[in-house]
Amino acid sequence: MLELHEEIEVERSPADAWAYVADFRTAAEWDATAFETEKLDSGPVRVGTRFNVRCALPLGSILLVYTVMELVPSQTVRLKGTCRYFEVEDIIEFSATESGTHIDYRACFTFSGPLDKFVGGFESAMRKMGRDALAGLKAALDDDYPAPDFTADNTRADRWVLPGLSHFTRAGYRRGRKRWNPMSASMSGKHVVITGASAGLGKATALRLAELGANLTLVIRDERKADALLKEVEDETGNTNCRVELADLSLMADVDDLVARLKRRRQAIDVLINNADALFNPRQVTAEGLEQSFALLLLSPYRLTLGLLPLLRKAEDARVVNVVSGGMYTQRLEVDKLIMGKAGYSGSTAYARAKRALMVMTEEWAEQWADEGITINAMHPGWADTPGVVTALPAFHKLTRRILRSPLEGADTIVWLAVASEAGKASGKLFLDREPRGTYLLSGTREAPGEREALIEFLESFDIGLYSETAEVSSKASG
Repeated sequence: MLELHEEIEVERSPADAWAYVADFRTAAEWDATAFETEKLDSGPVRVGTRFNVRCALPLGSILLVYTVMELVPSQTVRLKGTCRYFEVEDIIEFSATESGTHIDYRACFTFSGPLDKFVGGFESAMRKMGRDALAGLKAALDDDYPAPDFTADNTRADRWVLPGLSHFTRAGYRRGRKRWNPMSASMSGKHVVITGASAGLGKATALRLAELGANLTLVIRDERKADALLKEVEDETGNTNCRVELADLSLMADVDDLVARLKRRRQAIDVLINNADALFNPRQVTAEGLEQSFALLLLSPYRLTLGLLPLLRKAEDARVVNVVSGGMYTQRLEVDKLIMGKAGYSGSTAYARAKRALMVMTEEWAEQWADEGITINAMHPGWADTPGVVTALPAFHKLTRRILRSPLEGADTIVWLAVASEAGKASGKLFLDREPRGTYLLSGTREAPGEREALIEFLESFDIGLYSETAEVSSKASG
């Protein structure tokens, strides 16, 4: 038998530190030997929950199956790990200090058969492994990481467009995550509003933020999905601090009603995630006379964000996350072409133009709100396998399905922008896989002088009660 014993102190509460370690998937963030983790059981982490932890060895790797044996909130995490070579019992205890938390870590190894005779030969290496793991945990909980910046890898990808597309795939996600910092910031009690939360990226985001303890307002369109969505979130995460708000966000009257309901609650909004999304083919017009792509993808998040600005201002260090798309790289902001007419309509073009305009508004708002304590960024999820992609782009899905990201992989940067401490140090940026990316890949897609000001004036001009399809086609539409 071999016992490792290490101690650290961190300036975090015992509740925060315990919650971070208890979900043992985080081991891949702070233990240098663990490079891949997976929770094997559904439901919240509890006694009996199992985790796969794949650890690197000098030659190859080893898979450990950990089982939670004891959980005492803010005090103890005890796990038992097994593999074909040894068993290990990890006991991690948390106690309050004047400035934070003392963490006591013990790992007791029992080796199988003849390996027990050779413990002395690798004892020194294992003790170093224990020291390094606790040093990594301290760094994770200290959470003192610099503002995100461009990497050489991403700069090259932005310069060489076609090779850079590989970053949108599942392989790009796995490549990017090798550079990530731990994400230990607590979301306990923070209020997050997520639009388009019933499926795809929105639902994946909701589940992950619920696991992290956030108080969620989930905005969906279909009342029939509400009860099932709340039940799934609660069953999977144990978080009961979630509610659903119903709104068809392609209708500005619904957007305004939603804003009014949230204002009546007077609850500060720590994070607003504008995720509601759809690609419309053929062209459709809403009951308010608006082309539907423009209404849902641009005017809606514009109106919702400004409407909720007073509640964002009530929060400390509020954040807004706008979900855009790599498709915007193909389009130039031209305000008189934002609302496409019937002639020559393309759903994918309308979608990309709206996302380009939303990216521009992200940059404009970041400048306007620089002194208000509100961070706003955009992200694009890469190519993710969501119900929307299957429905709207069946040929693309069939061609790329083997390389698409999972919804959770696509949503990861949304979660990171909502949670990570260093994400709050940047504003007005576009992110892919937790790293800033260029907003233009082709010089021809940069807008002409005056287009940004024209966009703001155009969006400000909408009085939905007076707007009609006739006015749209005659004054603002472009084929």
